[in-house]
Amino acid sequence: MQKYGGSSLATLEQIEGVAKRVRESGEAGNPVVVVVSARGDTTDELLRLAREVGAETSGREVDQLLGVGETASAALLALALHRLGVPAYSLSGVQTGILATGTHGRGVIVAVDTEPITKVLALGAVAVVAGFQGMNERLDLITLGRGGSDTTAVAIAAELGADRCEIYTDVDGVYTADPRIVPPASLIPLIDVDVMAEMSSAGAQVLHSRAVDLAAAHGVDIHVLHSTRPGPGSVIAARSDTRREMLESSGSVTGVAVDAQVARVGLLLPDADATAQLFDFFARESIFVDMATLHDAEGGIRVGMTVDGADVDAVRSYVTSTFHGEAPEVDRAVAKISVVGRGLLTSPECAARALRRLRRAGIAVNAVATSQLRISMTVPADAAVRAARLLHREFGLESLDTEVGSTSPVPA
Repeated sequence: MQKYGGSSLATLEQIEGVAKRVRESGEAGNPVVVVVSARGDTTDELLRLAREVGAETSGREVDQLLGVGETASAALLALALHRLGVPAYSLSGVQTGILATGTHGRGVIVAVDTEPITKVLALGAVAVVAGFQGMNERLDLITLGRGGSDTTAVAIAAELGADRCEIYTDVDGVYTADPRIVPPASLIPLIDVDVMAEMSSAGAQVLHSRAVDLAAAHGVDIHVLHSTRPGPGSVIAARSDTRREMLESSGSVTGVAVDAQVARVGLLLPDADATAQLFDFFARESIFVDMATLHDAEGGIRVGMTVDGADVDAVRSYVTSTFHGEAPEVDRAVAKISVVGRGLLTSPECAARALRRLRRAGIAVNAVATSQLRISMTVPADAAVRAARLLHREFGLESLDTEVGSTSPVPA
């Protein structure tokens, strides 16, 4: 099972290179299923066209438009394979039998009918699947959100009974932080799937968070590899035998993640029933809420939370139309910084060190949330990069041993 990101397919030369890699996998005697993303900036370009005709950036017709990007990539790769003498069939998400539910632009895979893929493989051909898309109960195309091709690949791997899924991208693997903003970041050769799930949900953009969740649920190891240069990459350990290779570590930090796309939202709700109603709305609309706080206040219950900046308008519209109260307070000038690892809740010194280090640097922290796997803090957006670098240094992540097979966490 292989997946190639859009940056790996941006030019015809890159598509030909991917085709050669796929051919080599087939020549090794392995049946090959490939999931592809839209090429380069295709998705952004299609969204720009939608905005130019006055459309919202979500909804049924927008999903029909966006699905073209991945379908085109699948067809082009199949054609490149034909040129190399390799039989291949491209399949859209609908043709593949990927069933999804939820709202357009935020679909969640609920089932995969693998029969179309197995028929292709039975012919001795490569199945090239358009990622990022499925079919809902109304037989409409529904997209899975940014990074959804990762989820497509892991879901298919799970249904086919594969024990690994290879994700080829433009980075060498998973790092202790985004190397574009923290240059000393180290490659992590082996990382537990639960820790990776936290890193993804906290803002690390290497893998789609739902893909990691699926891998954990179905025991599929994810191998993150560079699409053009050789290297060990990173293994996201989900199978029990792979996870046993990792040494247990108490109170350890694995990485630092930055989410610069969040907004802090505060609102006053009349009562507890209204609070439950609000979270029902989040569930229906697949809106991810983090760092939520609730406390009694004059006139009702004061709620605070972080949401994706793109969801602010939907939250504001729902709250004002449903509860007829004051409009939510929104602070977009924030970022979420997360220290991710294991045993962090039972090692409170980790949170103390993080907060102390930021305070010494004059960086204000206005909200904190902790768990065994993550310490998240909101800081001013203009201080996010500096905060990430400080915390990366505080926990010694520059000196991570990058030898394949070494343990990734660094004791706190």
